[in-house]
Amino acid sequence: MEPFRTLDGLVTLLDLPNVDTDQIIPKQFLKRIERTGFGQFLFYDWRFLDGTRPNPDFEMNAERYRGATILVTRANFGCGSSREHAPWALLDYGFRCLIAPSFADIFYSNCLKNGILPIRLDEEQVDAIVQRVRSMAGYRLRVDLNGKTITSDDGPVYRFDLDEFRRQCLLNGLDDIGLTLQHEDRISRYEARRALQPAR
Repeated sequence: MEPFRTLDGLVTLLDLPNVDTDQIIPKQFLKRIERTGFGQFLFYDWRFLDGTRPNPDFEMNAERYRGATILVTRANFGCGSSREHAPWALLDYGFRCLIAPSFADIFYSNCLKNGILPIRLDEEQVDAIVQRVRSMAGYRLRVDLNGKTITSDDGPVYRFDLDEFRRQCLLNGLDDIGLTLQHEDRISRYEARRALQPAR
């Protein structure tokens, strides 16, 4: 997993509450066995008309948001099923950070385990960011996980909280497998001893 320390990213918007995982990555695209390749299907039913043509009414499709790495959205983002494909699709599309008033619990955990930083801010703070993004083309935010701050050129500083264990995992790029492999020597010694024990 790629470590997350700081991010200076272009911001885009999905100004909708209660976005469920079937809208993030529809069920018909869950046939892949790799974690990659899902980004092209992100928000598929909203991004495309007839499955092929970009929907001009979908805000994220605007040219000004091309290459965005930070998604600002609304409450209860990632609700619905617990599919891990949702953060895979967001990451594959290019998002490293999500900002919302709240996230569904399992989705939130899945993001952290896949190298995406989900940040909870107050509704009023999210409102302010949405207004700035809409009024200033090319609006960027700087996210500092060490300092747990979000800053921008126009002045506001937002502070956020994150469980310290999860913060350290992101800073060091450790997913569940990486955490286990930190103890690889001890695991190997245990397996070697176990192999020498007589069968029962």
